[in-house]
Amino acid sequence: MISCQPEKPKAKTNPQLDKQEILQTIENWNTGWDSKDVELAIKDYSDEIDWTNAFGDRMTSKEELRALLEEIFAMEFVMTGKQNYIENEVEFIKDDIALVRSRNLRKNQEWSDGSQMGDRNINHLRVFQKLNGEWKIINHMISQAQEKK
Repeated sequence: MISCQPEKPKAKTNPQLDKQEILQTIENWNTGWDSKDVELAIKDYSDEIDWTNAFGDRMTSKEELRALLEEIFAMEFVMTGKQNYIENEVEFIKDDIALVRSRNLRKNQEWSDGSQMGDRNINHLRVFQKLNGEWKIINHMISQAQEKK
């Protein structure tokens, strides 16, 4: 069968530039956390998301995530911890879809009673989609690896 509709030209990709843009979104998240800047932390999320943290809290929109982070950023005992991203693995599944696996060794966080928490190995799995020329996070799952005995 012959179609009369011309094929859409494929958008040109630059994997190195795309990787830099994606890594900048992770830096925005980290800087937002460090400065308690909710807007910077969520800047690179799509309006509709699937976000789950290590405690099982699940958000399905940028607005829900904004509200949760406002609560979290107000908790001094949580915000005492410092981020230390050890690695970010970027894998392009398609020209407009990327997976990023990150490991964060969070140090010096406190429990709500003020006692010191042990170092936390936190893993992030983010799914990015290039929407209107920008890489947006559409899915983000956070998990914590417990120390093995």
